[in-house]
Amino acid sequence: MPQYPPLTEVELPLLVTGIAGVAGLNAFKYYRAKYPGQVIGIRRDEYWPLSGEGIEGCDILNKAKLQTLFKQYQFRSVLSGLGTCRLKSCELDPEMAQRINVEGIQNLLDAIDSMPHPVRLVHLSIDLVFSGAGTGEYSEEDTTDPVTVYGKTMVQAEGIVAERFGDATILRISLPMGISFSGHAGAIDWIQSRFKKNKLATLYYDEIRTPQYTDCLNKLTHWMLTHDQPGLFHAGGPRPLSLYQIAQIINRVGGYNPDNLQGCPRIDAGPIPPRAGNVSLNSQKLIDTLGFTPFDPWPLNEQYVPTDRNWHQRVDTTIKGSPELLKAVLYKNPSE
Repeated sequence: MPQYPPLTEVELPLLVTGIAGVAGLNAFKYYRAKYPGQVIGIRRDEYWPLSGEGIEGCDILNKAKLQTLFKQYQFRSVLSGLGTCRLKSCELDPEMAQRINVEGIQNLLDAIDSMPHPVRLVHLSIDLVFSGAGTGEYSEEDTTDPVTVYGKTMVQAEGIVAERFGDATILRISLPMGISFSGHAGAIDWIQSRFKKNKLATLYYDEIRTPQYTDCLNKLTHWMLTHDQPGLFHAGGPRPLSLYQIAQIINRVGGYNPDNLQGCPRIDAGPIPPRAGNVSLNSQKLIDTLGFTPFDPWPLNEQYVPTDRNWHQRVDTTIKGSPELLKAVLYKNPSE
């Protein structure tokens, strides 16, 4: 794991929003373990199977209920991971995407404003605010040009946070690699679910992301919640990978049938949803601010990185793939 200086205590109580997502769920578990009884996670009502101690069902569009929760718990820190990232659903119902991703953040900020004390806010955004039409390596100064409804609403949400809450930290992340509650919400989950059922999975050669372990992301949000560091930061992992390469890794490390992985250019995906290209993030500003690199590469072991498009097809006795190995080295950072 990256070597952080000693992390100080987050101002409590802490609210984590969007815990139905991979980043939110793993953050909730991380903070809940550190601060028992002092961390609340909220998810939309439709995700009612996600329940347990510290979890509140609260639709982000229910402004009155949200403000009631703030009044009840008197939150002093908020990690905002709310939003719907289902690309096709957002394209087919842009009004829904607008309500959840834009109006939802307005409601959250209204609730924060209702508090009689200061509230520290860290807001998670996404690399898909860019089109990926060029060579990637986007910096914070690059102009956003999303190709999806989802990306457009996330740009709007960023702008609202920056305008209304100038002390907030906005982190643009990529693909958070960790568990999800549903078993299909994350990148690993969906791809693995296809392979486990012996079904084909088709991924794109030319959609490139900068994934990061949620173990590393949790430490980064902890640092940001305990430091006055306002502004926008790119928080992508150090190893760019195409979606096809990510699927190759999951296929081989998980020990699945290599014939069930297919690749194609994103232009073959069809018009809905449109696909971004190389949206890799340059996180140098973040590294310079911290004074160290906050993310290990995903996967950590160079041995698991594809060397060509047929890499997963070749027999390699040094990688004894299995679901157990996948869980140990892809869902979790093995250096933790």
